[in-house]
Amino acid sequence: MRVIVVGAGEVGRTIAANLEDSHDVVVVDQDSGVVEDLTYSLDVLAIEGDGTDIETLEEAGIESAGLVIACTDDDETNLVVCGAAKTRSDAFTIARVKRRTLLETWQGSQGAFGVDFMACTDLLTAQAIFRISGLEAAQDVEMFAGGLVRMAEFDIGPKSPVAGLSVREADQYDSLTFAGIFRDGEMMVVTGDTMIRAGDKIVVIGSPDSVRGFAADIVTAESNGSKEVVIVGASEIGFQVARLFEEQGHRSRLIEQDPDRAREVAEKLPNTMVMESDATDAEFLAREHVDKADIVIAALDSDEKNLLVSLLARRLGVDRTVAVIEHPEYADVFETVGIDVAVNPREETAEDIIRFTRADHTEKVAMLEHDRAEVIEIEAGVDSILTNRQIADTTSDLPDGVVIGAISRGGELVTPRGTTVVEPGDHVVLFVDARVLDDVLDVL
Repeated sequence: MRVIVVGAGEVGRTIAANLEDSHDVVVVDQDSGVVEDLTYSLDVLAIEGDGTDIETLEEAGIESAGLVIACTDDDETNLVVCGAAKTRSDAFTIARVKRRTLLETWQGSQGAFGVDFMACTDLLTAQAIFRISGLEAAQDVEMFAGGLVRMAEFDIGPKSPVAGLSVREADQYDSLTFAGIFRDGEMMVVTGDTMIRAGDKIVVIGSPDSVRGFAADIVTAESNGSKEVVIVGASEIGFQVARLFEEQGHRSRLIEQDPDRAREVAEKLPNTMVMESDATDAEFLAREHVDKADIVIAALDSDEKNLLVSLLARRLGVDRTVAVIEHPEYADVFETVGIDVAVNPREETAEDIIRFTRADHTEKVAMLEHDRAEVIEIEAGVDSILTNRQIADTTSDLPDGVVIGAISRGGELVTPRGTTVVEPGDHVVLFVDARVLDDVLDVL
């Protein structure tokens, strides 16, 4: 399929890199330097031009395109690209937007703007933060099979009771699968003999209750299990996080320096305590007992401010800190200096869009550790290599780097074991090394 990606920023580049092996990808960008870099770094056709210009879209082959993805940093540009594409083709169009109001307008008017699917960066980021915040020690959390299956990534600290155990020794949960470990920048698929070390990031897949139980077991003794949340910054992301907590019955505290914005969000969030102050003021944080919070979420308008607020919170003794980062290359720096989780809006958006490019294979996709591995959900067809065979037999025909993590059958969770037989219509959740993903999709 011909895929046209308009905008070669972080989102566009991630999407193009993910699709280059399986699709005919064309990337359009106005920056000549970016276009030249793409020409040599990715197996795509890179075109310099304005994606809102019909002539540029025609040069990119719009008439034969099956998918157009508009992911520049400007909302209006992305909408115009989709509208222009619809005048020349029947391609499925995806628009990236930042403003939730545009998403709501689109949702209320089927086919508005010529957009078939809209990914709202701020809302996706807020939802990711909310999922992570609700599970102690989690680095990443995603739901599969309509909520029946949960995937989570956890940091293993030196005091964690599973540090120093083999996976076989740690596996004391009825409906949980240990899928993979990230260690020193490398990814490994685990076996029963794999040793879990302090500093590892471990990925588990299972029922929500079993994942929650595992989380409770691995947190350090100092964690008090409270759910007091402090959100710093009433940006759209910060506001959306507070709204999600409020909808779930939690009373969070939101700190915003701008008096007009603080008043505005206070009116919209009656069950959230909104405080007007500079959150980089250490005396204010101490006076308001921010150290009692279970988690501090930094959602200000710059990476530097979010880093400062997070470090101040850690210095006060806050158990967990989550920071929004605009530059993904900072993620390792944030976590190195003690920030627990760094969430990048562009990565969240790219992940949401990429799942639409897998429509022929997958129901859902979650990308881990900057796409070193993916967790995917597929529906097993009659002719699938998985179907009507024991898992122990199936794995020998799959590439190395694949773990079957969970199975949903008729609304019931089936924990996969070697003798489990996958049936047609089952929804299967797999952990896959990104390096063999295309090979896996080919055989499934």
